[in-house]
Amino acid sequence: MNPGTIVAWVVAFVLLAVVITGFARRVGWSAPVLLVVVGAAISFIPGVPDVRIEPEFVLYGVVPPLLFAAAFGTYVIDVRARRDTIVLLSVGLVVFTAFTVGWVTYLLLPAIGFAAAFAFAAVVAPTDASAVTAIAGRLKLPHRVVTVLEGESLLNDATALVLLNTAIAAIISTTSPALIAADLGLAIVGGVGIGLAIGWLVSSIRSRLRSPVLDTSLALITPYFAFIAADAVHGSGVLAVVISALYLGFRSPMVQSAEARVAEAVNWRTVGFLVENAVFLFIGLNAAGIVRGALHQLNGVWAAVGVCAIVIAALFLSRSVFVFLMVAVFRHGSRYMRAQDLRWKYAAVVSAANVRGVVTLAAIFLLPPETPGRELLQLMAFVVVVVSLLSGILLPRLIRRLRLTPADETEEFAEWEKLMAQAHASGLSRLESEATDADHERVLNQLRSNATLISDSLEHESDAGGESYLLAYRRLRKLMIRAERQYVNDARRRRLFPETVVAAALRAIDIEELAIWAAPVLEDTESSPHLDRTDAAPSGRARWRRRRGDARRDPQ
Repeated sequence: MNPGTIVAWVVAFVLLAVVITGFARRVGWSAPVLLVVVGAAISFIPGVPDVRIEPEFVLYGVVPPLLFAAAFGTYVIDVRARRDTIVLLSVGLVVFTAFTVGWVTYLLLPAIGFAAAFAFAAVVAPTDASAVTAIAGRLKLPHRVVTVLEGESLLNDATALVLLNTAIAAIISTTSPALIAADLGLAIVGGVGIGLAIGWLVSSIRSRLRSPVLDTSLALITPYFAFIAADAVHGSGVLAVVISALYLGFRSPMVQSAEARVAEAVNWRTVGFLVENAVFLFIGLNAAGIVRGALHQLNGVWAAVGVCAIVIAALFLSRSVFVFLMVAVFRHGSRYMRAQDLRWKYAAVVSAANVRGVVTLAAIFLLPPETPGRELLQLMAFVVVVVSLLSGILLPRLIRRLRLTPADETEEFAEWEKLMAQAHASGLSRLESEATDADHERVLNQLRSNATLISDSLEHESDAGGESYLLAYRRLRKLMIRAERQYVNDARRRRLFPETVVAAALRAIDIEELAIWAAPVLEDTESSPHLDRTDAAPSGRARWRRRRGDARRDPQ
């Protein structure tokens, strides 16, 4: 295949992923499921070439950016507050699931051996970070539940891949419990150590960079740097990527410029979107070869259906058993354990968030060619992912039935106002101490007026009620920004100013609009700051939506 043909296939591949995902969002379907289904349908069309995924490409090319993109926007403080629950789920639950599902798979398919069955179980044991984050982002869940789900899905991949490497070693050679324990300890220590070292190094370099382009370029190679460095010392590359992403995300406001932070947030959303959706489509294109090989090994469709159904039941049941047992232990344990405040309703949601995704689909191709029943195990992993994604559709109904109380958004908005008022007061204090007689009084008055807007807004709201000054300012300022952008665009079309001047003016308008949208706002519609829509007036504090400045991952 010549280079031109390869480029044409890549362009068509990305275009198809974008079109399918856009269509799925528009009609309210699950984009990952639709991508897999479309890819599978295409794979059965006569004349479509066989698509093969190289395991090394999956491990080194796909997994690092996916995990980094998922971990970068996670809040470290929240994860630390729920670290006990997250560690139990990301380590204990994965090990429990791997042994349970591995044993069930071995009983159903004794010909493949326990090592291959355990390798398959390790692949399907972890939940998917991107899929879980998408679910958590769409649903109104308490903060503690969202933190637990996201933290678990980020860290459990490291445990699963360590178990997978152990199983692969057992398939191609021999191993022992002592070697397994040593490998696990080295993987954890090496992964955490390298992740922190890479995070500190990149953070130090970033503090000296002044160009967003250089900053973004460094960010794009960071997950690969962390993964390769950890792998070189036999540490967990997955853990190194996640730790470095968490560290850099936490340090970002202290070492990056505002422009660099905005650019990086958008870039990682784009990278995560392209890689994740491309893998779903790519895996679907492998369906024809996987199905043919699996049916040949089982000698029948119904046998394959039966095996997959039992394995999926064991997978879902093992998670439910572990989660509810963990909650029972915490609720009846020591005072410290009871203070974690784990509730049965929360346990039901965590248990039901049983979604697998890209990492499972990618990791199953890491099984070596000599693995017994390799095509059958790939088909089973394929079915597990699709069924688990479909099960995620039932989560909203479960949450409504349980009547979970979401985060108090009104209180959070009030806390945001207080924090911003205190921050502006600090800025005003600095202004008064630095201002000199040479500074124009009109400029100083304008700066003072802007700095006191939020504090005045709080006083007005407490006295009179209704719409605060701040919300009124945002509503009216957004209307002004829309008119300003329209005027600049008209001036551009009429060529009244040089293009460089127009671009600078648009950039300044965009930055101010991003500042307005970076905080919680009351909105009637879910619009983007750059969409040309009529801005509706806010309808009440109870309807505000949180728009966070880290531009968290776009839900699928």
